[in-house]
Amino acid sequence: MSRDTSFLQLMERVRQGDQAAATELHRTYSEPVQRLIRVRMTSDGLRRQLDSSDVCQSVFADFFVRMALGQYDFSEPAQLVKLLTTMARNRVIYHAERHQAAIRDVRRVEPAAVENFDIAASKETPSQIASTRELVERFESRLTDDERSLVGQRRAGKTWDEIGAESGRTADAVRKQYERAIGRVSRELGLSDIADG
Repeated sequence: MSRDTSFLQLMERVRQGDQAAATELHRTYSEPVQRLIRVRMTSDGLRRQLDSSDVCQSVFADFFVRMALGQYDFSEPAQLVKLLTTMARNRVIYHAERHQAAIRDVRRVEPAAVENFDIAASKETPSQIASTRELVERFESRLTDDERSLVGQRRAGKTWDEIGAESGRTADAVRKQYERAIGRVSRELGLSDIADG
């Protein structure tokens, strides 16, 4: 089996909600994402406020939900890496800007003794991140009937051209409707505060 075929099969399994596939994808592709986040988090103040692994986990959580909703089509691993690193870069920029705002200026944060910090619970595992069924259901419940139908067609693997032809609209029009709906609900659920990609 070729590398391209196995990649496409992995992506289809992730789209279908296969936990083992999501874990495999996370294990294979999290390192470049984590590395980019660490490199981009240059400010000591930002690093005190934000953990790079939390940013990485949020990128993958958002990715898995959007993948389950049929948003992405990849033909090669480089496309996936580019998307994930773009999402990570955008999140770091978002958080850096947010923390630099006057009301949340990290320079105002006072140092504290280590014993005053709460001990964080163990990090989510990739399978917990990938467990998106409930989140996808919440996501879909906020869509209109027309948007839900569009998402269903994408999940079934239909192309924008096919969906457009069936609805009497252009492929670009249905794609834009889809993207607006996904963006709106992502913001409503707090899943994505920023544009990713």
